[in-house]
Amino acid sequence: MTDDKRFAVLIDADNVSAKYIKNILDEISNYGIATYKRIYGDWTKSTAASWKDVLLENSVTPVQQYSYTVGKNATDSAMIIDAMDILYSGNVEGFCIVSSDSDFTKLSSRLRESGMLVVGMGEKKTPKPFIAACNQFKYLDVLAASEKKGIEMEETNLPVNENAAEDKNTDAKKTEDGISNNKESKGLLLTESQDIVKNMTDLSVIKNTIIKMMNESEEQSMNMGELGSRLVKRYPDFDVRNYGDTKLSKFLRKFDFLEIKAMGKEGSSMWVSLKTDLNQKEEEVNSSGTKNSVNPHKNRKRKAYRKKKTV
Repeated sequence: MTDDKRFAVLIDADNVSAKYIKNILDEISNYGIATYKRIYGDWTKSTAASWKDVLLENSVTPVQQYSYTVGKNATDSAMIIDAMDILYSGNVEGFCIVSSDSDFTKLSSRLRESGMLVVGMGEKKTPKPFIAACNQFKYLDVLAASEKKGIEMEETNLPVNENAAEDKNTDAKKTEDGISNNKESKGLLLTESQDIVKNMTDLSVIKNTIIKMMNESEEQSMNMGELGSRLVKRYPDFDVRNYGDTKLSKFLRKFDFLEIKAMGKEGSSMWVSLKTDLNQKEEEVNSSGTKNSVNPHKNRKRKAYRKKKTV
């Protein structure tokens, strides 16, 4: 535990929903210990009411910041000042900036310049400059969806009683009725979500980067863990959960040009390599059982050579 990095978790209450608090703290626990847990906002406003119960349950310290003038965000300034104070205190090795606001782009860059590990968190609508300024960036809506999916999978493995099944059928019927009455609103949401997804690194971009990385490496192969680390460094928002997967190995198997092999003792090390034309030809030879069907021209040359020799 002594090697765990200490993090300052700073949350912008004006741009983050209270429903994400568990996802935020669970995710940052994968990186280290949250020694500072602060959230900034104007707690006199009714919009901040949803946070009050959540703060007590998760031991998050609220920082009051009044809005001095209309249209000016004093919360951002308070967060930035506190972040710099914490930086100079020397008590942490990393920061977790939670917001969907691009105003924290310069702060994230400054913290990285001082050797801090900066993990950003926000919704998919977060502007790209803020995402790029972080070492890593996590989409809160993706984390929430991933957690929900995991819970649903666990529930499917539990025994179901008859009463629960009846309730489920009733809920399903209500859901169907709700769907039929909300087609127009869903169409609007779909259009909005398509615009938001544009901020996420596209799968085709990841694909081209993997090909380039593999070609630049010796023997066109790389350790799977190293490949994952390099993708995160190149694209701070890279996370296999963004693309519907839970493991890097499962994500990489989507690409038919990659070959994944287990190496080392008991297959403890996973290696990724490009499938070359040579490998594909060898597979064709093995599947046909003979080499003649693969390279008939070579056999013709051998026959011609034998005829000349007999003459």
